[in-house]
Amino acid sequence: MISLHDTTGLILAGGAGLRMGGADKGLLPWRNLPMAAHVAGRLRPQVNRLLISCNRNRDYYATLGDATVTDSRRDFQGPLAGLEAAIPHLASAFLVIAPCDNPLLPLNLVERLLDPLLAAVGGTTAISYAHDGERSQYLCAAIRTGILPSLPIFLDEGHRAVRHWYARHRCAVVDFSDQPGCFANFNNPDQQL
Repeated sequence: MISLHDTTGLILAGGAGLRMGGADKGLLPWRNLPMAAHVAGRLRPQVNRLLISCNRNRDYYATLGDATVTDSRRDFQGPLAGLEAAIPHLASAFLVIAPCDNPLLPLNLVERLLDPLLAAVGGTTAISYAHDGERSQYLCAAIRTGILPSLPIFLDEGHRAVRHWYARHRCAVVDFSDQPGCFANFNNPDQQL
């Protein structure tokens, strides 16, 4: 069993909110709290340190985690830019990421995502991500921090797709089909959880 001091959590809340008319998705209310507060409440007990990647509303997000990080790249270049922003703040062997709009994250997310990374002979598996039984949940993932130096290079080449960066590393898919509702997210103004 991995000790918590080896794992940092990162909530990705730095998007432009284009599908939400520019609203900060993490601050949208759900069950009387901003969605990001629900995500933090579920992820925080599973990690030693919690970072929030955000490009606005930093004062609020600072109340949810141990530190906030902001993209160094301009114009909301996606979740990988938020991940890149966290690199200087990491001292743990593992990073677990989650989006700010998954308020029902599994309470055993970190444990299950880390299993294949810890079981791999010689530490060959670098990334594991959730699959809810219907689709891959690329933004619910565990990453060996040792591979993160490859990320700025990937972004400098003009790439943005999370799954394409993952494809450059050995990955494991973790079956969460027993908890499919845990990955429900809020992606457009007409959707209700």
